[in-house]
Amino acid sequence: MIYRRRRQRGSGPNGYFHFENFQHRHVSGFGSADFIRLKDEFGTVWQGSAELQDDDTVRYRFRDSKGRTISGISDHFGIVLRDQNGNSWRGYVY
Repeated sequence: MIYRRRRQRGSGPNGYFHFENFQHRHVSGFGSADFIRLKDEFGTVWQGSAELQDDDTVRYRFRDSKGRTISGISDHFGIVLRDQNGNSWRGYVY
């Protein structure tokens, strides 16, 4: 039997990340696909990662020290995230 790795490492997004919600609150920071570290305007640090999916989209997952989460997906047009309260965050990667 021949086994193949389930997930192969690809070149995911890396650089400067910036997200903003409808209340003009922002979260920004640097990172690569394996580890992204963001900081919001209140000083809360969000840590997460980006996983490249089969259909050329990227899934993002972030978590802070209080257990709150933000997750979402991106395609060729932009990044859309949702927090646990249902607020939508839009952003980009430089």
